[in-house]
Amino acid sequence: MTPALSPEEQAHSRAVTALIAERIRAAGGWIPFEQFMELALYAPGLGYYSAGSVKLGPGGDFVTAPEISDLFGRCVARQCAQVLGHGAEILELGAGTGRMAAVILESLAAIGALPTRYAILEVSADLSQRQRERLGRLPREIRERVVWLDRLPERPINGVILANEVLDALPCQRFVLVGGEVRELGVALAAEASLEAGASAAAVKLTERAAAPDQALESACAELLRELPAPLPEGYSSEICSRVAPWIAGIADCLERGVMLLFDYGLPRAHYYHPQRTAGTLRCHFKQRVHDDPYINVGVQDITAWVDFTRVAEAALASGLDVSGFATQAAFLLGTGIESYLAEAVDPIAHARLAGEARRLLLPGEMGEAFKVMALTRECDAALEGFALQDLRHSL
Repeated sequence: MTPALSPEEQAHSRAVTALIAERIRAAGGWIPFEQFMELALYAPGLGYYSAGSVKLGPGGDFVTAPEISDLFGRCVARQCAQVLGHGAEILELGAGTGRMAAVILESLAAIGALPTRYAILEVSADLSQRQRERLGRLPREIRERVVWLDRLPERPINGVILANEVLDALPCQRFVLVGGEVRELGVALAAEASLEAGASAAAVKLTERAAAPDQALESACAELLRELPAPLPEGYSSEICSRVAPWIAGIADCLERGVMLLFDYGLPRAHYYHPQRTAGTLRCHFKQRVHDDPYINVGVQDITAWVDFTRVAEAALASGLDVSGFATQAAFLLGTGIESYLAEAVDPIAHARLAGEARRLLLPGEMGEAFKVMALTRECDAALEGFALQDLRHSL
């Protein structure tokens, strides 16, 4: 059971639900899940990432690896240092609270390897404000290198692009197999909420409904089913994120030379669409609780789906990038020296605290294996340290 909503959260969720209900009525009674997810997360001024609610940390809905421990940021900094050269920049997409950016900048400053610019592209007003407050406390020499962007840079950069838990929040399509045929899952008004325009928003409820897929989704599913090593059972449902390819293409245009590091929970395609994974990977995060009902707490909870890293690799190759590394988060952190950073803590209490943080980052039952790291490169021949201990590219 998820925690109860505050009066303010209830009012906000009703407003987002009312907006979605209007779109459903305008579309004739049904919209694809992808459109619902986009509205719930990104509707201007109302969506989860567009509105000003606390999302990260103990008072938020979820905790990311950089928030668990500065060990994560120090390891990422080491990988950045390996490829940064004269005039190089870093672009971070979705910088959370700014904690990883701060750790990376301080770590690079300590070894004289600061980038000429650290640019942040952030869609959340709440997180952007938290980033500015945290990074504003850095020494002047460091903080003056930080800039915020409202769109992707027009000039390609030479350096590093970072995206931690960004791909999982791209709106996705959902499908279900019925009678051997593909049906697209979407959203309609519940029977008791089939109201005329102007009815009380408090009475509006959303429900899931299947419909015939559009041609693009039908073709994508047909191709997917042909590729898989085993057939999928009746009633099998999952997700396809068609936005991965244009997203990767857009980011690839921003990279003249260097590496793009993607951190996210996900799987190679054959594991993602395993016959036993019958209900897909969609997950919702609300006040540190995880559940699978996207139709409650609309607009005040996060909605994510795991990443099909095979799709990411295909999109990268189509965009002229090389797939230069794919590993679990645990292997990446070990390859970039997490044990050496842990050993630097000589105080027993500090060491015990860091050891606990490291376990959350490394252990298979925590984040160590569910989270993957992929390196996409252009004109970068360096043997990346983060992938020295493990190479899972064959699984893609």
